[in-house]
Amino acid sequence: MNIELLEQSFSTVKASSADFTKTFYANLFADYPEVEPLFANAHMEAQGQKLFDSLVLTIDSLRKPDVLTATLKGLGTRHIKYGVLPQHYPMVGSSLLKSLESALGTDWTEEVKQAWIEAYTAVAQLMLDGADKLES
Repeated sequence: MNIELLEQSFSTVKASSADFTKTFYANLFADYPEVEPLFANAHMEAQGQKLFDSLVLTIDSLRKPDVLTATLKGLGTRHIKYGVLPQHYPMVGSSLLKSLESALGTDWTEEVKQAWIEAYTAVAQLMLDGADKLES
C-alpha cells in the first residue's frame, strides 16, 4: 500500500471536508439509489462528518496496522445494525473513488487512483471481516 501517496492526496481533500462528503453522498445516491433508504433516519450533515472522521482515522492510522485493523473490524460490525450488506461495499468504494477524483482534479493520477483502490479494498475486507464475526 502506498501510504505516502494516500496521505499526500488526502491532505488536499481535508481542506474541503464538507464539500467532499456532499459530493460523496450525491454520487452514492445518484449512482446507487437503492442504498438511499439506509440513510432515511440519518441527519446527513452529521452522517457526512462521521464518514469524514472515519476517513481521517483510517489515513492517520495507516502506519499503525493493529489499531487500524481493530477499528475497521469494529466499524464493520456496527454497520450491520444499519442494514449494510456486503454488496453495498463496492457501491461505496465506487462513489468514494469518484468523489476523490472530483476533489483532487489534476492531482488524480493513475498512481493515486491505484493507491486508493488498494486501500479501499483492504478497508472493505477488514470491515467485512468484522461483520462476518458478528454473524458467525
